Amino acid sequence: MSVQAILLPLFVEVVLTFVLLFVMAPMRTRDFATGAVRPEDVALREPKWPKRTTQVANAFSNQFELPVLFYALTVLEYVTHLAGVVFVVLAWIFVLFRIAHAYVHVTSNIVRLRGALFAVSAVVLAVMWAIYIVEVLTLP
Repeated sequence: MSVQAILLPLFVEVVLTFVLLFVMAPMRTRDFATGAVRPEDVALREPKWPKRTTQVANAFSNQFELPVLFYALTVLEYVTHLAGVVFVVLAWIFVLFRIAHAYVHVTSNIVRLRGALFAVSAVVLAVMWAIYIVEVLTLP
């Protein structure tokens, strides 16, 4: 597999994280400017942000949970030269479900749908890790 094929899903996941950040930042700035929240009300991460801002902030925070394991696995797959077609296909499935999860999170926020999308991405990532572990442990 080419370096581009291996790393492109990771790049898309990184872009998703930055998009959520760049959506959240002006919302928080607006919340301060309008007086919807005061700095001292949220200085220690208290949950006093308006609902919509919290929704986007939570979607952003989620990008530092499961995706961290995806980033680590992608780098390991690349460095050990074990990334093949199966890895790349599963990586794209993972990323597409993460995008769908983030979309639901910042729009309708239907918890059951969001949870199902999260679950699929988690299972895909677990399968990716299981395959990688078996590949590494069975190396000659």
